[in-house]
Amino acid sequence: MVKLHKIAGQVIEFFEAFDGSKAALDTERILIVRGRSSKNIPIDEMEGMLEELKELVQGTEINVVSDEAGKLINRMDEQIRANVSIQGDTDSNGIMRMTKSLEAMNVFVKFKLMNLIHTGVFVVLWKDKADVGPVYIEVVVSDDEQEGFSL
Repeated sequence: MVKLHKIAGQVIEFFEAFDGSKAALDTERILIVRGRSSKNIPIDEMEGMLEELKELVQGTEINVVSDEAGKLINRMDEQIRANVSIQGDTDSNGIMRMTKSLEAMNVFVKFKLMNLIHTGVFVVLWKDKADVGPVYIEVVVSDDEQEGFSL
């Protein structure tokens, strides 16, 4: 659990989003934290910042349309469902539907799905398409459930 908090803390710190951030779900195997960046991040810099973050946490990017992504998303979903009652089946296309749903609400969205050592990480940023206001962030950190590993 310490490992999950450490990784989520690095992400939240990178985007200067500690003020007002809170855990939406906090268990031994999965941590979801939401926050609002205090940085004024223009839309055209969001992708670059996600790339910088990937280097900082030494992550390996996963193509969201791949078997590897499907496995990670399914694992995250199972870990969430073990703690929260959710209707419907697991859907590895949920990231793309979430993105389209936010974009339909006039929101610009960028995300990264990454593997770290014994951990999967999903980071999504969104901001009003007019490029005004704050950047919101959500980070999902999932333990790969290998027993006995600690950071």
